[in-house]
Amino acid sequence: MEDGRLSDRLASLKEHLQLENPLLVDAVGSFKKLDTVCRGLGLLASDQSTISQIAWWPLISILGPFSAGKSTFINYYLGTPVQQTGSHAVDDKFTVICYNAAGESRVLPGTALNADLRFPFYKMSEELEKVEPGEGGRIDSYIRLKTSPSDKLRGLILIDSPGFDADAQRTSTLRITNHIMDLSDLVLVLFDARRPEPGAMRDTLTHLVAATINRRDSNKFIYILNQMDIAAREDNPEEVVGAWQRALAQQGLTAGKFYRIYSPSAALPIADEALRLRFEAKRDADMAAIHNRMNHVRVERAYRIVGDLEKLAREVEDVRVPELRGLFLRWRAGVLKRDGMLFGLVALVLAALYILTGHPFSTGLVPAWLGWVFDESWRWIPFVALCLGGCLWLHLLARKWSAAAVARLVEKSYPHGPVREGLLRAFAKNTVFWRSIFRLEPAGWGQKARRMLGSVIADSEKYIQSLNDRYAHPSGMCQPPADDAA
Repeated sequence: MEDGRLSDRLASLKEHLQLENPLLVDAVGSFKKLDTVCRGLGLLASDQSTISQIAWWPLISILGPFSAGKSTFINYYLGTPVQQTGSHAVDDKFTVICYNAAGESRVLPGTALNADLRFPFYKMSEELEKVEPGEGGRIDSYIRLKTSPSDKLRGLILIDSPGFDADAQRTSTLRITNHIMDLSDLVLVLFDARRPEPGAMRDTLTHLVAATINRRDSNKFIYILNQMDIAAREDNPEEVVGAWQRALAQQGLTAGKFYRIYSPSAALPIADEALRLRFEAKRDADMAAIHNRMNHVRVERAYRIVGDLEKLAREVEDVRVPELRGLFLRWRAGVLKRDGMLFGLVALVLAALYILTGHPFSTGLVPAWLGWVFDESWRWIPFVALCLGGCLWLHLLARKWSAAAVARLVEKSYPHGPVREGLLRAFAKNTVFWRSIFRLEPAGWGQKARRMLGSVIADSEKYIQSLNDRYAHPSGMCQPPADDAA
C-alpha cells in the first residue's frame, strides 16, 4: 500500500507535468503500476517508488576536477554570474541550478532538494547515512539549490559538481557523482588544459573516463578540454592537446573526439593573430556543438523517462525475479542441509541414550526411563507435542541460520544502494516462517504480476510511438509542434 506522503508528492509531480508535458502524466500512472508489482515482490517499501529513481526534469551535469572551469562554463552558458569562479577550489558542494520566474536568484539549502522527488537528490540524506552514519544529517554540507532567471534554464536543471581528486569527503562525493551520472540526460566532463599530466589527474581520469566509456549510455558523456586560451600561450599548444589525447587514450577513450573550448569573457589575450583566429574558430565551433547538444536534452529527456520505464519493468522480470529464485533455492538448500545436521545430531544423542539407558534388546522396545509416558493413556499426547515442538524449533533455527548466510552473500555481492536493499527486503518476505521452503516462485510473483508488467511495457511502447508522432514525420504530411520542449 502506498505511503500517504508519497502519494501527495506524486500528486504534486503530476500537477507540474500536466502543465509541461501531459504525456508524462500518463507515464506516472505506468510507474505506479510498476510500483504495485515491486511492492508485491518486496523490492520496494510502502514509502518508496520507482518514480523517485529517475530525474523528471531534463538534467545536465557538469563534472570535473577542481579549477577545470566548470563554474565559468555555466555562467557563460546562462549569460549571468550564477556560480562563483576562481583559480582555486571555490566550492565544495553539488549545486543544482534551476529556473526562477520571479526574476531573482536565490540560494536554498540541501534539504530543499532532499524532500522533493522532482529533483535528482530526493532522499539523498538516507544514501549518505548508509555511507557513513551521521552524514545524512549533514545534507546541507553536500548539496544546495540555486535559482536563476536565465531563460536558458526554462524546463532544464544544471548540476555543478565539486572536484573530488583531493576531497576530504571523497567517499560520499563519489557516491553522489555516480548517482547524478546515472540520472543525467547529458554529462559534460571538463578537464583543465593547464594540467595535462596523467599522474596528477589519474583519479579523475579513472572515474570520469575509464569507468564511463563502457556504459550502455556512454553516448551521453561529452569530454571537454577547457581553458585552451592558457594552452595557446605555450610554445607548442598542439603538444598540450596531444598530451591530453594520450592521457585519455590510456584510460580507453580511443574513439571519438573531445571538444576544446575556453570562455571568451575570461580568456587571456593571444598575441599571435593567426593563432588567435584559429583558436577562436575552433572554440566557437565546439561551443556551438556543445550548446546545441544541451538544448536538445529537452527532447531526449522524454525518451529517456519512457526508456527507463521499460528498462525497469524488464529488469524486474528478467533480472530481479531470477535473482530472487536463485537466492531462494540457495536458502532452501541451506535449510535442508542444516535440518539434516541438526536432526542427525539429535538422532545420534537419542540413540546413544536409548542404548545406554534402555538396553532395548533385553528389556523391550521401551526403556524404563520412558515407561512413565505410557503408564497413562493421555500422557503420550503432551510428549508427542513436545517432540513436535522441538522439531519445529530446530527447523526454524535452520531457516534462520540459512537466511542469515544468504543475506551476508547479498551484502557482499551488492554495494550500498536500492538494489541491495530491495533484494534483502524481498528475500526476507520469501523466508517468513509460514512460507514453505518448497514454494517454486517468489512471493508476490504470479500471472497477475506478469500481466501487469506486460501492461507497463506495452505502455512504454505506446509512449514512444506518441513521441515519434510528435517529433518525427517521415511522410512529410504533418507539421512539428511549435513548442518542442518535452
